[in-house]
Amino acid sequence: MTDESDEFSLADDDKPTPAIVSSADAIYDELRTICHESLPGTSIPAPVAYKVLGNLKGVEYMLPQALSQLAAGLGKSLDTHDVYEWQGGDPVQSVATATDHLTRAAKLVGQLGAELAQAQNAIAGQGYRD
Repeated sequence: MTDESDEFSLADDDKPTPAIVSSADAIYDELRTICHESLPGTSIPAPVAYKVLGNLKGVEYMLPQALSQLAAGLGKSLDTHDVYEWQGGDPVQSVATATDHLTRAAKLVGQLGAELAQAQNAIAGQGYRD
């Protein structure tokens, strides 16, 4: 086996990008677009915001599932791959720590979804004229 630092690469430029990474990239890009389209001073009528909130509150259901599955996949990778820590740490411990954080994040997403639903409900009756 060669030196671990020679094998360690976060980029893995020689491998195709997994679909899960491409999807996360797309989500990030779309959220960035929402941020740009709602810059301070931008007018966003309630019916438009209502539709945006309706789509965003879907994270309450899908993101916890994705986070839980990501945690499970990390755990499984310990059995299916030759996993090591770049600086000699314990991969089992780092996966356990990541899983704890992902589990807490999944619970917090439920609160986020509930708040988005309340915001959407608050403007449900609004309309506007051009």
